[in-house]
Amino acid sequence: MAVLTVNSGSSSLKASLFQSDGTRLNFRYERIGSGEFKDHAAAFAALLRDLAGHQPRAIGHRFVHGGDITDAARLIDSQERTRLESITHLAPLHLPGNLLGVDLCAQHFDVPQIACFDTAFHATLPELAYRLPIPNELGLRRYGFHGLNYAHIARQLPSLLGEIAHGPVVVAHLGSGSSLCLLENLRSVDTSMGYTPAGGIVMGTRSGDLDPGVMLELAQRFDVEELSKLTYRKMGLLALSQGESSEMSELAKSNSVDARFAVEYYARQVRAAIGSYAAKAGGIDALVFTGGIGEHSAAVRALICDPLRFLGFELDPNANRNNSPRLNNTSSKPILLIPADEEAEIAELTTQSQ
Repeated sequence: MAVLTVNSGSSSLKASLFQSDGTRLNFRYERIGSGEFKDHAAAFAALLRDLAGHQPRAIGHRFVHGGDITDAARLIDSQERTRLESITHLAPLHLPGNLLGVDLCAQHFDVPQIACFDTAFHATLPELAYRLPIPNELGLRRYGFHGLNYAHIARQLPSLLGEIAHGPVVVAHLGSGSSLCLLENLRSVDTSMGYTPAGGIVMGTRSGDLDPGVMLELAQRFDVEELSKLTYRKMGLLALSQGESSEMSELAKSNSVDARFAVEYYARQVRAAIGSYAAKAGGIDALVFTGGIGEHSAAVRALICDPLRFLGFELDPNANRNNSPRLNNTSSKPILLIPADEEAEIAELTTQSQ
């Protein structure tokens, strides 16, 4: 009997079937609403077709935000479903799609459904990292995100780095949504995203951290709905490139001045975050790239790493060009490329929850 993992996003549906014989089938349905699939129901119908009769014994879902709980995974019963609906405002770009994936699966499979939370990995953040400099009674804190992939990477590091894995390691999850995480003893001790996935470094359509005064000014110009749309869909690389693109793959190939500015701005913010973690930890022993940009853009990795020689990191140009698992030269501290795999972590958590 197989475990099905589902990552139902705002405009995509990604699924993997982990079978009892150790084999794995991956399914990807992109550009929902603007491409082949008019809505998520159409994409899910394609998934059912492609599953070709395979029946999962359990389904694990990626949930970007788990709220205040620290559980890595939870059975989605009526009580948990109600709780998840109550926190959709914390990740309005992601949670509605996550919940829709649960509904679509429930229509076709009578099996346990497990919510697996991106925020749970960061439950180990110390108070110095999770506290915000605002009145405590407001009840707001840093949560951190991309935790499923950070957990997956933390599982890989001992076999790749040996004892170095237990020291301070920075993982850069770089994609349309981007964040960084400082690991110590394979646990999260700091991360760039905050109360919501809109914080941290600049992203495809999200600004990352902004002067609060900027948001106060924008709140005078836009109503709540307009401001939310601006914050999640019209800032970031899209704004920096003057609307040319939110996709790093397109910006990196472009010859326009605006595209080049956006790419350099992004790389500058990433290396600034790495330097910040080095200062907080008293140095870092290894650097890991993951996510769509981190795994596939040699040019962006070079822009990030070239100024980091003073921290002991230096790329091997050929390894970097070839997207090799080990990117550093022989005199450098380790620089790794580890493909993102939230699905593997979801399958593990789902199996453990049975």
